[in-house]
Amino acid sequence: MRQAVEYDLVELVRLRALLFENLGGRFFSPASADDDWLDALAVVLKEQLTADAVRILVVDGDSDGDGDRGLAACGIATIEQRLPGPHLRNGRIGHVIGVVTDPSYRRRGHSRSIMRGLLDWFGEREVARVDLYASAEGEPLYRELGFTNHPDPALYWRP
Repeated sequence: MRQAVEYDLVELVRLRALLFENLGGRFFSPASADDDWLDALAVVLKEQLTADAVRILVVDGDSDGDGDRGLAACGIATIEQRLPGPHLRNGRIGHVIGVVTDPSYRRRGHSRSIMRGLLDWFGEREVARVDLYASAEGEPLYRELGFTNHPDPALYWRP
C-alpha cells in the first residue's frame, strides 16, 4: 500500500467509476447521468493528491507482460474542519469518501489494509469522528473496524 501519485490518476478515475457502478440505485446512478463527471473528477483528484486534508491510498495490481500494473484498490479520505462543540471537541471530522477494489483483486485484504492506513492517518491528525457510507459488501468490514450507526438523522438538498 502506498500514497497515490499523479501517475495513478487514470486508474483512480477508473476505480471511482467502478464504485458508483456497484452502488447502483437512483441517487448514485441517475438516469440522466453522462460521463462528463469523470473529467471533473480527474481535475479535482489531481488537485487533491498533495492536499494536507486529503489522503489517497492505493494498492498496486499485478504486473502484466508489459510491466503495467494498474491499481488493485484505492481509498480516499478527507478531513473537514467544522466548528467545535460538546459532541465534537476539536471540530475535525474525517470522511472516507470511497474504498473500492477491482473485482479481480477482491478477497485479498486490500480494503482492510487501506482502511487501517486511513484510520491511522485520521488518528495522527486527531480527528474527532470519521464518517462513511457503506455498501452492503463493505459494511461488515467497517463494523469490524469499529464503525457504528450514526446518531444524527441525515437530510440533503440539491439546488
